[in-house]
Amino acid sequence: MMIRSMILICATAHLLLLPAINGLQAQPVQHTAWDALLRKHITAEGMADYKGFIKDSVKLGQYLRLLSLNHPKPDWSKAEQMAYWINAYNAFTIKLIIDHYPVKSIKAIKRGIPYVNSVWDIKFIKIQDQIYSLNNIEHDILRPKFKDARVHAAINCASISCPRLSNEAFTAETLDRQLETATRAFINDPVRNRVGKDQAAISAIFNWFGADFRRDAGSVRAFINRYARIPVREDGKISFLPYNWNLNEAK
Repeated sequence: MMIRSMILICATAHLLLLPAINGLQAQPVQHTAWDALLRKHITAEGMADYKGFIKDSVKLGQYLRLLSLNHPKPDWSKAEQMAYWINAYNAFTIKLIIDHYPVKSIKAIKRGIPYVNSVWDIKFIKIQDQIYSLNNIEHDILRPKFKDARVHAAINCASISCPRLSNEAFTAETLDRQLETATRAFINDPVRNRVGKDQAAISAIFNWFGADFRRDAGSVRAFINRYARIPVREDGKISFLPYNWNLNEAK
């Protein structure tokens, strides 16, 4: 009886240790390593020091491995899952750029890769037993699952016209505040949106994903006015700015 009890105790202890042995976490991923990299290599204006990320590629690789070994679980909260996928999108985008650096634009990366429509369709993100593209994360997970148009201000496509890349990691505890801050900063950023009382020239993101903004606020205009310092009046003209796909590299 005593031997059987000891065997059971040892087996239970072994099972409890399995997540640590396999690199898996029983709890949601902590994004402190990514936060440290962002604070070090992203400017206050949201521009990226890609050469700095290359020097810290081992640390970036360790964080990406943490993500790869810990796919979000059903018992994670909605905020924990959303923060994970936002950080994953941004971190793997940085990885894509530094793997092909120097590059003038992220859109140039797909050259020479057969059967790929765009760089966002490249399947290079391995998370446990699944392989994702950036498009999979954005259009198959973030947009349809969480139904929050503010995500468009949180994910960054490594281009000048993209919303600024945050210099802090998204976390479940601060997610709503971070999404509000990112959206307000994006809409009031004169490099990316020019909103005035009589007219507004806004990012093409509001055209490409207009359905998301209409779902959340009733109209693109209403969404803009929710955050704009100077709301555009109801009869004010709205147009869309050309998109600058040049790399968002810190000088």
